[in-house]
Amino acid sequence: MMHGIFASCLALALTAPWAPLVAGQVAPIVTGDIGVVAHAFDISQVTLNDGRVQENQNRTLSYLKSVDTNRLLYNFRATHKLSTNGAQRNGGWDAPDFPFRSHMQGHFLSAWSQCYASLKDDECRARATGFVAELRKCQANSQAAGFAAGYLSGFPESEFDKVENGQSTTVVYYALHKTMAGLLDVWRNVGDDNAKTVLLNMAAWVDNRTGRLSYDKMQSVLNVEYGGMQDVLAELYRQTGDQRWIKVAQRFDQASTFDWLARDEDRLNGNHANTNIPKWYRDVARNAWDMVIGAHSYAIGGNSQNEHFRAPNAIAGYLTKDTAEHCNTYNMLKLTRELWTLEGASAENSNTRYMDFYERALMNHILGAQDPHSAHGHITYFSSLNPGARKGLGPVWGGGTWSTDYDSFWCCQGSGVEQNTRLMDAIYGYDDASLYVNLYAPSTLNWSQKGVRVTQSGDFPNVDTVTLTVSGTGTFGLKIRIPSWSQGAEVSINGAKQNVATATGTYAQIPSRAWANGDKVTIKLPMRLYLIKANDDASLAAISYGPVVLIGNYGNSGVGSAPTIRLDTLKRSSSSSGLAFTGTTSDGKSVSLGPWYDGGKDFNYVTYWKYSGSL
Repeated sequence: MMHGIFASCLALALTAPWAPLVAGQVAPIVTGDIGVVAHAFDISQVTLNDGRVQENQNRTLSYLKSVDTNRLLYNFRATHKLSTNGAQRNGGWDAPDFPFRSHMQGHFLSAWSQCYASLKDDECRARATGFVAELRKCQANSQAAGFAAGYLSGFPESEFDKVENGQSTTVVYYALHKTMAGLLDVWRNVGDDNAKTVLLNMAAWVDNRTGRLSYDKMQSVLNVEYGGMQDVLAELYRQTGDQRWIKVAQRFDQASTFDWLARDEDRLNGNHANTNIPKWYRDVARNAWDMVIGAHSYAIGGNSQNEHFRAPNAIAGYLTKDTAEHCNTYNMLKLTRELWTLEGASAENSNTRYMDFYERALMNHILGAQDPHSAHGHITYFSSLNPGARKGLGPVWGGGTWSTDYDSFWCCQGSGVEQNTRLMDAIYGYDDASLYVNLYAPSTLNWSQKGVRVTQSGDFPNVDTVTLTVSGTGTFGLKIRIPSWSQGAEVSINGAKQNVATATGTYAQIPSRAWANGDKVTIKLPMRLYLIKANDDASLAAISYGPVVLIGNYGNSGVGSAPTIRLDTLKRSSSSSGLAFTGTTSDGKSVSLGPWYDGGKDFNYVTYWKYSGSL
């Protein structure tokens, strides 16, 4: 059976593909990794500084510290026959009658724990540990409520009976995974023993539940979306060293998906995108990543239309209101980060493709899916790419407006609060001899293992130059990503230009040296305008400047089809502030263009254009 091959792949990897490095975790792993050549720093070692990326984090942090935890506990307490303490009920996907209510709370747990890890925010820590303590009370009452020992959810255990009997397609394991993943994060980021206890009890319940099913029966269960169950169970193995959890994780290997991916066959067309991305690991993940990035992704880094993959390279025909589901990009960033750890950058392999994509998706789709005018950082489910789109006006069934404090709780709102509290993830990495600079955002790395701090400053991407300042002393090399969009990059140390290769799409490599306190590394990454053409229609393209996709501002005017812009009229309004551009369309109208991540809430916009002339 093919599923045996995938099981052995998982055992070789020791984990699902997006297991984070734990050098800074409060509760460290007890296992090692096989095949990893580079590591991203734990988020506890990196903080964001003033800049566009930090703005997203701060808005989400405000929401996390304002939300009423009693309202979030309502469904857990009601299901487990405990008092709801007079709490109000939530709406949307957390309403008491919504089929897979309580999926969102795991995202909150992850986000609170991440804010504590990176920011040492004690209020977030207290919210995380206090919430887990209440969940433990619910779990302790499971048997009194008529459930098996260890069960914990906001809906009754009988929902799993229905899925196993083919009577329901409610995504019960998807919801369960979110709770388990949140508990795992509170355990490893905060060191909370309650989180460990509740998680192990839930995992034992999963083992008992799935262990009694035949292989064929389990495969039928896997036809219903089950989130990242393999991921959290394999992570549990890393935290405990208990092989039991690898065995349970392998039960979630879905042969119907993995077989053709292992053969490098692109059969993604028609598949629900967010159902599949969390399942992939090792060679299957590499193949799937290449397919999604090469043949299924839009210019902003997002993928899918109406939540589903379409035929390979079918881009132009699917520029609609319901493109680029946020959850998919959240999962693609996890996957991309871990595939990068398997390759890193050596003299033989210095390709930047993983982090080039990571930057494109993070800078455009992730930052741009949050409402920059919302104090609580509300999220849009889809990021519309149709001509004349407006953010927050996607289909109502999929959360066609911006999320709210208590009446939405879609999957994308959950991935939004989690993603926007780990935006520092993957900025820096390291291998045995070098520090990697993967992404460009004002930030500070506390490289405690070396006894140094590295601070990245500069108004990137508004300006093309960033500076790294070393505090402390240490000996290491530098591997600096030269993005695929930059030509003629330069690296200087303390004002002296370095004679190192800075070819586009490679890592510039500074040999190991003794760094002194106050040393400065200046990285100049010249930016230019260029087109990102639709795979299936080269006459249609998005316009990008450096890592930033630009959109045209059409105010309240309707746009029925892609306008034709004269490329030779595009010019930057100011070289000293912001990324404001102007251009002229074929009918002589002037149009303003700006970053995809900042616009589109208050005006109709164009992302993909017809074009004439050349840049």
